[in-house]
Formats: sequence, C-alpha cells, structure tokens
Amino acid sequence: MAKVSEKYEVMYIIDADKTEEETAAIVERFKALIEANGTVDELEEMGKRKLAYEINYKSEGYYVLVKFTSAPDFPAELDRVLGITDGVIRSLITVVEE
Repeated sequence: MAKVSEKYEVMYIIDADKTEEETAAIVERFKALIEANGTVDELEEMGKRKLAYEINYKSEGYYVLVKFTSAPDFPAELDRVLGITDGVIRSLITVVEE
C-alpha cells in the first residue's frame, strides 16, 4: 500500500540582497504553498549566513528550513516553484526517515 503522507525537510536560500519585506514575502509564500498541500511541522528562519561557495557572485544568503508533511507527489511541485521563484538561489528537499 502506498503511503498517504511523508515527512520532508526543505532548506532554501534567499538572495541576501532582498529587502526584509521581500524576504518575508518569499517565506510566507512558501509557507502558504506547503500549508495548502500539507502541514508545516516546523519553520525555522536561520537568517543571513555565509554561503559555502559563491552562487551568482554572492557570498551570503538568507537560510530557511521548513519541516513538513505532505503527499509524496507534492515535493516535486514545490521544487519546481522554488526553482522559478525570483530571489531563491538554492533549495533542497529531503525525505525525513522515521
């Protein structure tokens, strides 16, 4: 039998050059998207941090970690939206093993 829901983590990095309002809007947008397709278990805004390596000539990013539960088909859509969102420079979605 296929699982109805899985636990996931998504870490995404927002361009550090964005204003506080733009950053908050991006965080809220993804929180709302996840809530529309599952449940947000934990949302941690880790703030501005130095990147391990430069991305698009930038050395800093605003890190956000979201732990959520959703149907197994949702992360692919979330990854697609993260990939086309202006201001998101990297993202990674992982399955959390029970």
